[in-house]
Amino acid sequence: MLPPQPRPTDVFAERLLAVLSGRRPVHSMLGHTAGRAYDELAWLAEHGPLRTRGALPVIRDVGYCEPRRGALEVFARIGAGDRLRAMAFRLERGRDLRWRCTAVELGGPRMPRADDA
Repeated sequence: MLPPQPRPTDVFAERLLAVLSGRRPVHSMLGHTAGRAYDELAWLAEHGPLRTRGALPVIRDVGYCEPRRGALEVFARIGAGDRLRAMAFRLERGRDLRWRCTAVELGGPRMPRADDA
């Protein structure tokens, strides 16, 4: 019997956390993002919101809803020591049946949109 496969929500939460905490380079997400998500992730990583001194951030909990077939709205609670942060992201399943992140947000400042300038 094969061990159960991890849910895409958990896999992506770990991948995003690794990038946002500086443990993996942003370009490691190139094939795992679509649309504006890569730019959002690069902007967030540059501002280092999850880089900490001391305790490394870890995923405490992951939840999601499925607003339509092939789309998941996901949240993750991230803990670092006694601090708790929230991360939200959207996954969409492509025609090739692969999940890709299409949006990512953390509490705090957001990447300015081109039309906001």
